[in-house]
Amino acid sequence: MSHTDREIQELLADYAEALRDGSIPVFLKSLTRGEGRRISSAPEFWDAAEVVRYLNSAGFADKAATPGVDLFISRVDAKVASRLKKARGSARTTRKTPRPAARAKRTEKTT
Repeated sequence: MSHTDREIQELLADYAEALRDGSIPVFLKSLTRGEGRRISSAPEFWDAAEVVRYLNSAGFADKAATPGVDLFISRVDAKVASRLKKARGSARTTRKTPRPAARAKRTEKTT
């Protein structure tokens, strides 16, 4: 990926390599402005990139690891339980009896 002003075929080969290695950000950083414009306006690159993604997913499907969501769900459940417990705790600390109202001063004069 060290060449500058690569042709669409070279860019596609570099993209496929980056996709296989998991280094898409490195590929994107290696693009020059001209290459970026060429990629964005070239439908043949996007069509070929889609085929490369399909081939990559089919070729490495047995090695792909899907992330487990069990840990995420347990953390969300714990956060919800914590918030419910805090809400119940703050409800207990509120006063059940109303505060006495301040007495109004009399302004009338008795004569």
